[in-house]
Amino acid sequence: MPIQRNILVIALLVVTFFIYQKWNEQNTYTNQQKNNISQVESSKSGHIPNIDENSTNNITNQAEKLVTITTDKVIFKINLYGGDIVYAKLINLQPTGKDRTFQLLQNTNNAYIAQSGLIGKNGIDSNTNKNRPLFSSQSSNYTLKGDSLSVPITYTKDGITYIKTFIIKKDSYAVDVNYDIKNNSGTTANLAMYTQIKKSENQPSGGLKSYAMPVYQGTAYSDQEHNYKKYSFSDIKDTNLNITTNTGWIAMLQHYFVTAWVPHLNKDQSGKIYTTSNNGYAYIGFMYPSVSIPNDQSATIKSTLWIGPKIQNAMEKVAPHLNLTIDYGWLFFIAKPLHWLFLKIHSLVSNWGLVIIIFTLLVRGAMYPLTRAQYTSMAKMKMLQPKIEEMKARVGDDRQKMSQEMMALYKREKVNPLGGCLPLLIQMPIFIAFYWVLMESYQLRGAPFFGWITDLSNHDPLYILPLLMGGTMFLIQKMSPTTVTDPMQQKIMTFMPIVFTAFFFMMPSGLVLYWVTSNLATLTQQFIIFRSLEKKGLHTRKAKNKK
Repeated sequence: MPIQRNILVIALLVVTFFIYQKWNEQNTYTNQQKNNISQVESSKSGHIPNIDENSTNNITNQAEKLVTITTDKVIFKINLYGGDIVYAKLINLQPTGKDRTFQLLQNTNNAYIAQSGLIGKNGIDSNTNKNRPLFSSQSSNYTLKGDSLSVPITYTKDGITYIKTFIIKKDSYAVDVNYDIKNNSGTTANLAMYTQIKKSENQPSGGLKSYAMPVYQGTAYSDQEHNYKKYSFSDIKDTNLNITTNTGWIAMLQHYFVTAWVPHLNKDQSGKIYTTSNNGYAYIGFMYPSVSIPNDQSATIKSTLWIGPKIQNAMEKVAPHLNLTIDYGWLFFIAKPLHWLFLKIHSLVSNWGLVIIIFTLLVRGAMYPLTRAQYTSMAKMKMLQPKIEEMKARVGDDRQKMSQEMMALYKREKVNPLGGCLPLLIQMPIFIAFYWVLMESYQLRGAPFFGWITDLSNHDPLYILPLLMGGTMFLIQKMSPTTVTDPMQQKIMTFMPIVFTAFFFMMPSGLVLYWVTSNLATLTQQFIIFRSLEKKGLHTRKAKNKK
């Protein structure tokens, strides 16, 4: 296959890929909703916490009583009214660069908070309370100085002491949130814990808006039937989930970051995953089974909250399948090794732009035997062109006979007419998988390369890289042998570098850097291969120039 046709196929594949992604985004959630209909019940069934929205609003209207927790990774703020995490600012995301911090949780008009509480007969967050409980704390500021930090807040009512403890470890985005309940009420206490995430449906995702394709923002969950399932805000408005499960987690996803509650259940326990929508806010949560605590007895209910970037290895340790929130699409089996290779290279080279260049050169080097076979096949096809033209003149319009004689010619000359396709078929999945690695790798957010490229996850502000990509693509066309004689095809191929340049204007600069490096490597390989083919009489510069 001539290089011009290869480039045309690449363009069609790229455009088709992005069209498919857009279609898939719009249709997946509807299909998921239909598939889950047997598991979905109305939220009015009473299996989810029915906290009065007015009591929640009262907390916002009152002067907040906040406890600040500072770690090496996150600054948290806990509202003593209810004990919710109402503020989380991620710090030290990058060693250098402009985007080293990011505020993930906030209790503003566009609220995004992590809530937890106790409901039931003796639940302190039930509707029977006018307001949610006001916990007490020994200090308003805590700082992680060792390997771990434990922050308890306490509330007592009717002889029952409720201790809510936040446990944070060094170099971690996971927070253990545990309830210790000591019952001295003189009777059996009955209650159940819930964990949920509340988010404004209109809150910005935190990602960059310059991408050719949007990224998912919404809820997701894992249960005993599904390792990973998305459930969008629009799905929540249509039908609320109420799924019984003895394992899993619930999460709120956005670009680069995730907030997830992971319940701790015994093997014989089951809880409920639920969603609801109210006053412009979406909720996803987990309802624990009810616990009975006899008088003079204690009970502990545990959970873990992840607040941070999507880190594959770390999230795997927090909960099974939580790493699937890093959505690499249907080419995850290619993207995961690519991401692993990225991290390995970055352990040796600190600049992510250089990591992309080294990675690209490694890929192109590994593909060199296929590239050589491709150009050798193209050169042989070009050498056969006079015979093919003579055959066309002799056979005329008899397509069947023409096809038979051409196949006989290919067999006789030991030429594979599809020999130029294999490198293309290998390169395109790598390109697509690499696109999603860039989209999902938080490490590239705000990561500078050099000069004007201050963020590899954003487009090139000066459009220099897209222009370089178009220029190198044009050079590849000029250097490559071709059998295209149709004037219309020649015009189309002439415009392809221009079309690609415009198409890549708003792509992440890291992706365009990959493509530019790949083109430069291709030009170098072309030079080496053509020199070798010239010695074999399969390629001549003179023939190329006569075209």
